[in-house]
Amino acid sequence: MKQRTLLLILVFLLGGMICRADEGMWIPMLLKKYNIEEMQRQGFKLTAEDIYAVNQASLKDAVVGLGYEEMPFFHFCTGELVSKEGLVITNHHCAFDMIQSHSSLEHNYLRDGFWAKNREEELINPGITASILVRMEDVTDKINAGLKEGISLSEQKQKIAEICQQLETEATEGTELKANIKPYFNGNQYLMSVFRIFKDVRLVGAPPSAIGKFGGDTDNWMWPRHTGDFSVLRIYAGSRNEPASYAPENKPYQPESFFKISMKGLNEGDFTMVFGYPGTTNEYLTSYAIEQIQEVENPHKIAIRTAKLNVINAAMESDELLRIKYASKAAGVANAWKKWQGEIKGLKRFRTVAKKQEEEKAFRQWAGTQEEYATLLEKYKHLYGQRKDLVLAAAYVNEAGKKGAEIVGWSANIARLLKDSAEKEQILIYADEYYKDYDRNTDKKILSEMLRLYNRNLAPEWIPEEVRKAAGKKGIDVYVDKLFETSVLADRETFVQFLENNRLKAYKKLQKDPAYRLYVSIDQLYKKQIQPELTRIGNEMTVLNQNWLAALMKMHPERTFYADANSTLRVAYGKIQGYAPSDAVGYEYYTTLKGIMEKDNPEIYDYNVPDKLREIYRNRDFGPYTQDGEVPVCFIATNHTTGGNSGSPVLNAEGHLIGLNFDRAWDGVMSDLQYAPEICRNIAVDIRYVLFIMDKLAGAHHLIGEMLLVDE
Repeated sequence: MKQRTLLLILVFLLGGMICRADEGMWIPMLLKKYNIEEMQRQGFKLTAEDIYAVNQASLKDAVVGLGYEEMPFFHFCTGELVSKEGLVITNHHCAFDMIQSHSSLEHNYLRDGFWAKNREEELINPGITASILVRMEDVTDKINAGLKEGISLSEQKQKIAEICQQLETEATEGTELKANIKPYFNGNQYLMSVFRIFKDVRLVGAPPSAIGKFGGDTDNWMWPRHTGDFSVLRIYAGSRNEPASYAPENKPYQPESFFKISMKGLNEGDFTMVFGYPGTTNEYLTSYAIEQIQEVENPHKIAIRTAKLNVINAAMESDELLRIKYASKAAGVANAWKKWQGEIKGLKRFRTVAKKQEEEKAFRQWAGTQEEYATLLEKYKHLYGQRKDLVLAAAYVNEAGKKGAEIVGWSANIARLLKDSAEKEQILIYADEYYKDYDRNTDKKILSEMLRLYNRNLAPEWIPEEVRKAAGKKGIDVYVDKLFETSVLADRETFVQFLENNRLKAYKKLQKDPAYRLYVSIDQLYKKQIQPELTRIGNEMTVLNQNWLAALMKMHPERTFYADANSTLRVAYGKIQGYAPSDAVGYEYYTTLKGIMEKDNPEIYDYNVPDKLREIYRNRDFGPYTQDGEVPVCFIATNHTTGGNSGSPVLNAEGHLIGLNFDRAWDGVMSDLQYAPEICRNIAVDIRYVLFIMDKLAGAHHLIGEMLLVDE
């Protein structure tokens, strides 16, 4: 009886854990070994070498990781090269900060869109980088060879960092290349990625927000979707086509490869592939982790951001200038806020905690014969019990404290600059950038809400002294009024005057500022009571996670595992397919311009279609960009994606560009933690809609002329 029970449990476990064809974010250099035959069975018509090759041009050479100069190996979005002149298409929301930084009341590119008529009009974006992968290399053996038995975890981490730095230096010495080594499979493998990182990335074009952000936060994470989420950049290089910082004499980058654009059209069941830089997933978490996310972390973070969004949205509705100032901030707050809500819904719907508990039951029986793994799950249970209150307190530090009201985080930035004796001119540059998009009254209201939530929802031992003081006899609103009346950071004029009058003693004086005192109070509690314990628990979990995944691999030698996303280049593949989110509800796989007109509402900002688009639709001036008589706008597929995949090229069976990935359907957004093929869908804007807008609305024919359009 026991043997039969164990067999049933193992069948359940294998059914739940063996990767389905649509699941996974696969490493390009390993496709030939693990995936290419399955991809070809699904309809892919190319080879593994067509996707990833070192000694010849391949699809990887047309994929761009967008990053920041100070952290270029973190890719906040992906883009794709579409011409031999360095032209890149990515999402509108990926370039949103760039568009906003160039916008003003006189030139409101967020509202009206922007299209450079020639190269001279393309706009510079300091600090933005574009990375193109040259090659990957497995360096696991080299790292393990440098580690000694019996060293402590801290010694091991330091030694690994030293070895990685040495290997990265050796790999790029004497070249313009940059290398970065990251752990995969919870530290059971290490791969090095070698890049060309370009530092001259210019804004070429963007549709108005009424197209690029159509539907706003209401439609975000939702399907059906009608958002033209695209923008156009260009990479510039030096005289030898090498990475170079901005210079007027730079030339458009000449890529080794760029994507052909398919005009063939889409059908349900077609093979599709996403090639990009997914940020973070956690597919191998235990039930203890999922339960804590579902019941503790996400609900509180949602409540904090709800309060913040209520204030910001009211401000944006009241004034057009405030809408410009807070558009990017609101989008940043709302993005994760809505995702967390969908994540909870999906985890509960698919009973993820219960399923993982069943899997762990089977693991315990298997591990009973494996001495090194026998106590793994008990250790997890103990650590997550210790972590619960700490992680909640940390969520309030980050969401309601340091990143709650802007004035709190700004005080810390200014203190750092003053302490480091930064030049006055440099500080003023930072100040101009900050105050350009700052509104004192809005921030006051946010701070009041953050302090209320802090005092209401945490046990006293986790509430910083200054936060507790705010809820004293006179009340939070009085505390906040006084803070803004007396802080030198509440507006630009007061801050500049403070800087002029106290330059030599500015740091010492700032320490008495109420905004900075509030920051310090929050920071001190975090550093004394929260961070040390979370670090200890995190270090212990790092070892557990590595052993846990090693154990699963040993338990299931027949299974092909994929590494969690870590902002490195990956391939996901699946098929174009609709889905049924609930009883009696079924969604088609694509949307059209007709749906945009059905949503059109001049009274609602996010649904106010541009007049010119209305005219084009009335005249049915669609050009060659139609399918079944309508202009396709977006489509969905079963590709496994996450943050960082925004802007990724979506390719067909021939490797041609059919769309830009930009979102996931809310019903399956828990795919970072559990992928469910029946409900998890990535959302892409159809490349034909991109071309339609560029052609008919923007008149950017010169850009379309750079691209190579094919009917396959």
